[in-house]
Order: sequence, then C-alpha cells, then structure tokens
Amino acid sequence: MDLFTNKFSVVRTICLRLGIVLLMLSLTRIVFYIFNSESFLEAGPWDFVLGIFFDIITVSLVFTPFILIGLIPSIKFQKWKNIFLKLYFHAANSLMLALNLIDVKYFEYTNKRSTFDLFTILGAGEDFNQLFTTFLMQFWYIILLFIVLIFLSEWLYRKTDYKKLEAYNWKKTILNYAFFIPAIVIIGRGGFQLKPVSPIEAARFGNPQNTALVLNTTFTMIKSFGKEQLEIKNYFTEDIAKTYFNPIQKSNPQNILESQTNVVVIILESFGNEFTNKNDIQLSYTPFFDSLLSESLTFDNAIANGRKSIEAVPAILSSIPSLMENPYISSSYASNSITSLATILKKEGYHTSFFHGATNGSMRFNAFSSQIGFDAYYGRTEYNNDDHYDGTWGISDEYFNPWMAKKLTTFQQPFFSTLFTISSHHPYYIPEHMKDRLKYGKEPICASLNYADYALRKFFEIAKKEPWYNNTLFVLVADHTPATNDPEFAGKNNIYRIPIAFYHPKNEKIKKKENVIFQQIDILPTILDYLNINTEYYAFGSSYFSNNKRFAINYLEGVYYYFFDHYMITYIEGEEPEFYDINAQKKGNKSVKINNQTSSSIINHLKAIIQRYNNDIIKNRTFVK
Repeated sequence: MDLFTNKFSVVRTICLRLGIVLLMLSLTRIVFYIFNSESFLEAGPWDFVLGIFFDIITVSLVFTPFILIGLIPSIKFQKWKNIFLKLYFHAANSLMLALNLIDVKYFEYTNKRSTFDLFTILGAGEDFNQLFTTFLMQFWYIILLFIVLIFLSEWLYRKTDYKKLEAYNWKKTILNYAFFIPAIVIIGRGGFQLKPVSPIEAARFGNPQNTALVLNTTFTMIKSFGKEQLEIKNYFTEDIAKTYFNPIQKSNPQNILESQTNVVVIILESFGNEFTNKNDIQLSYTPFFDSLLSESLTFDNAIANGRKSIEAVPAILSSIPSLMENPYISSSYASNSITSLATILKKEGYHTSFFHGATNGSMRFNAFSSQIGFDAYYGRTEYNNDDHYDGTWGISDEYFNPWMAKKLTTFQQPFFSTLFTISSHHPYYIPEHMKDRLKYGKEPICASLNYADYALRKFFEIAKKEPWYNNTLFVLVADHTPATNDPEFAGKNNIYRIPIAFYHPKNEKIKKKENVIFQQIDILPTILDYLNINTEYYAFGSSYFSNNKRFAINYLEGVYYYFFDHYMITYIEGEEPEFYDINAQKKGNKSVKINNQTSSSIINHLKAIIQRYNNDIIKNRTFVK
C-alpha cells in the first residue's frame, strides 16, 4: 500500500495524473449530456458509472507509454523525463478532450459517437477546409470550454508535480512494472474475457438507446481504426436465408406512367418531418414543398436509412442501406460492383446525370456517381460562377436549382437526373437579400429550410416552362432528419422519419397518401415499376407495388433498428431483441411483448437481411450476375 500512500511515490503520482484525465472525460460526458439531453430521456446514474468503466479502458490504452516511462525511477535524466511526461499528458489529454467536445455538437447530426470514418469523410474534397473556420466561429463556446479544461488539467497536474521523489530503488521498480504491465493489459482489454471490450458492450451492459452517452469518442475512434466493419454471418444456410429475404428481385411494371418517362430525383438536405409536411401553413417552413406533397404519392411512415448525407445516396440510388459503422461510400467496399438506377436506366436508353452544388469532391459524390454509372456530374466547378458561392459548401440552391432545370433541357430524352441540394445544411447560410423575406423559428435550421423551399420553388417555376416537364416523374426525398432539441423528434423511433414523395404533373393516378412503412431503399424498385421496366435487379428495399413484407432498417453503434407495423425492434448480436410500441413511446420508451410466432418470423427476416448484407458486400455480390 506504500506505493499508493507515500506522497512521493511515482505510482501515486501516475495514478493521480491519470485520475485527472478521468475527471476531464467525466466532465465532457456531463457537457455532452447537457447539450443532448433530449436524446437520453431515460438516462440515469448507471449510464455515467458505466461511462467511467469505458473511460478507464480508454485511458489505459492511450496512456500506456506515459505509465511505462513514468515508472522509471529517478535518474540523472529526470528533468527530460518530466518534460516528456508533461508533453505526453497534455497532448493525449487535449486530443481526448477535443474529440469528446466535437461530438457535443456533431452528435446532433449523427446520433452516434464519431468513429474513424469522420476523418475519411472530412478528408473527401475540400469539406474540412471549408467548414473549419465556420465551426470555430459558430461554436466558440465549445472552444472556450476546451481551453478552460486544458488550464484546469494543467493546474491539477502541477498539484502532483513534487520536487522531491522517492529514492532510487530497483527492487521497487521491478515490483511496479510487475504490477502495472499486467494491469494495463487486463484493463485495456476490459477484463479477462476472450475478446477485448468493444463499443457494442455499451449497448449490452446498458440501455441500447443510451450507448452514445456511455461511450467516449476516443474509445470509438480507437476501436474503429483500421478495422473492417463487416463479418461473415452464418445464421442460416444460403437456401434457408433466401426463404426469409432475397435481394435478387424482378420488377413488376404497373403501366401507370408512359414508358420512357423522364425521372428527376431531388434529395433535399435535412428536410425531416419536424419542420415539413404540415397541414397548417402557419406551422410550415416549407410551404411549396408541402404543396407538392399534397399532389403526390406520400407516406406517413417514410424512413431514412441513415443519419448522414453520405449514407443517403447509396440508399436512394442503389438500395444499399447503411448497416455498418463506415458509410458505404467511404468504406473499403466502395469499389464493389453494385446495382444502381443509373446503370439500369442507361440500358433503357436514358441519359443520366448527377447535380450537387457543393465543391467538387464533397463527400466523394462525384467519384461515386461515376462509379455507379452516371454519364455526367455537375457541381460547383461546372456551374462556373463563384459570385453565387455561399462561402462554405458551394453554390446556393437559389441559383443552382434553376440552372439545373435549364440544363436538363439540353439533354436528350428520356433522362434520369439526381439533384442533391445544399442550402439547408449546417451552417445554414442565408444570403443578405433573403434575410428579411424568410420565416424564422425555434431552431437555426428553420429559416434555412424556408430558403431551401424558396429555391425548390424556383426550380419548378423554370421546369414547368420546359418541354420535358409534363413527361417527368419527380421523386422528392430528404437525405436525413436535421439536428433537433425537441425530445419528440430526438428519440430513436423518430430520428429517421422523413418525407418521401412521388409526383407527376399530369398523372392523377399517382396522388395518394399511404400509412405503410416506406424507406429510402424502396425508391429504386418503385421507380422501375413506375417506368414499366422488365428487369432483374439487386436491392435491399422493395417496390411500393410488391407484396413483400413492409419494413425499414437502420444501424447505429452496434444496434440494429428494425421497424414494422407500429413497432421498433432493437437487436444486438448475441442478445435477445427488444420490441417497442412506437405509439406508446410518446408516453415513455417501454419494451413490449408480442406473440412468439410473429417475433420469430420478424427476427428471422432481420437476421437474413444482415446475413445477406454482410456476406454479399464482403464477397462483392451486390448485383445480378
């Protein structure tokens, strides 16, 4: 015990300094909770205790060199040793603080702790360079808190910086190493179990919906670094798996629209249900968009298959959901062969194009669109007029949308084109001439959505005058829901709820409001049926016109979220699934029981999807041979 009680013991000093790091991690967790409390309505003391467990593991992994060098007894190089220890302490501590504080705000957009793919996404194109200054200015209080915590860490560190240390003693040093080396290994693994602790344990030990609160960002970064996110699954034989779920499908032409109808898919940045699709125009920030919904095939239970823009494009255009930690586009599987609307429609004589007003290279959309068969990509470079640059992302929708509408007229019909809007993306840029014309609300995004809606109106005003307009199917879909401070929309049952609509200017047969579940990955199959195309294709979604089981699926921090009827299932590998009644969640997030037959059928369907997803992506089989 003298090792820990002796005031001048190096062991005691090391433990006190590591305690400072643990204190900083706990403080940032409290800050994280304060800023995101609406997402953790059922959080309790156990989540914070469990969080300390993961913090201890993280500190053990990060501070191993600090511990091993710190145990070296007092020698003639003591001064240089102390300098190294202090530099290492502050470098590691500051990095951990920075990562946790970044997620204080970034969590609002992703609903998970950041993993190593964050650097991959930011490294795509010029996104990081463009956004860094903006984030510094807008979230200055986070920077200030970061500085305060660094100064607090230094003040506490000095309290342990004793001038007099215990006498040089090799025997004691050997005992110190004999104790700490095994301790580092055991603690770094999280115990004596076969495999080291991973982020999934946060869901196993606690409430899966509080996983992000329990974890710290350094831990999720370490555990995701250099790791393939998918593993081969063998829940069933391949033949049995096909009886539960088979992504190889055949289209079912509906003859509702004329063959060779043009298609324009408009992916609307952050158009979640919280601020759109309101019957009362006084409540709506998107009145024009809402007017289109009233004339379209729409779904009360439309669901996004991810929480990021980069996850939406493969879901919408290739029917590939985001069921791994890395977004598909930035994963090691991004070069796989996959089905897409562009490749299928090109075979039917369609000209294909992808429009995104952001700086070319943003989120790798230009490379991905080329890979999945688009003939042309149009971004900020092709627009070629930086007078309309918003200073952060790219060309404002107000200018880029009408330009696209005119550009479509130059293409030979039939054409298939996708527009991904940008103006309702953080930092919610609004040009000076529009600031007095927009509707503002409780969140910063409200006026930005109102501006994006104005820009959407301008697209349609131009499009209506063009010869292709009346022969075009428009698909309007949000990429994901926006950040929110409203507990109703922050729960896992609502963070994926978006509008999806199919609109045709001259075909009343399309107009309908449905209450069934419809997800982004269902868009590709549905378009093929609308266009009367006879083909086999690979898709995880199903056409609106099919008799397949209606469901939606998502994945977040090791937990699968599966929606069917009015239920949500949370499923963790190796654990019993939990069923939640979505309608009852407004009164509290309580699990419910459903009959065993239904439960078995649904779980088998979910497992079959996971098995086909993992195995087919790993083996590059996500297409029809």
